[in-house]
Amino acid sequence: MNLQNLNKVLTLIISAVWLVNGIVCKIFNLVPRHQEIVATILGDSYSFILTKAIGVSEVLMAVWVLSGIKSKICALSQIGIVLLMNILELTWASELLYWGSLNLLFASLFSAMVFCNEFLLKKL
Repeated sequence: MNLQNLNKVLTLIISAVWLVNGIVCKIFNLVPRHQEIVATILGDSYSFILTKAIGVSEVLMAVWVLSGIKSKICALSQIGIVLLMNILELTWASELLYWGSLNLLFASLFSAMVFCNEFLLKKL
């Protein structure tokens, strides 16, 4: 597989991560733990609607990734959002995380993949 094709495959994978997390985990609430995390961090009163809004935002992120529009800003936004979200979760809702502090490692690996895909592979 050449590097251009690898870039396309990684772009699809990155987009799929956002899409699945948005639709499956948050909009359809098939992973209720996500709403519990939102309730723990932001309060129970609006956790249902906030979780749905986060899910819609994740779906929109998937569309943005696939669109290729302002892809560098998109990549930096993804990295910032993923790392911030995981730091907040680890700080205030660590007991709800499947992998505990390893979640931050997985978030860092995902962020590294986004960075490499946009800033290294795309140039080759």
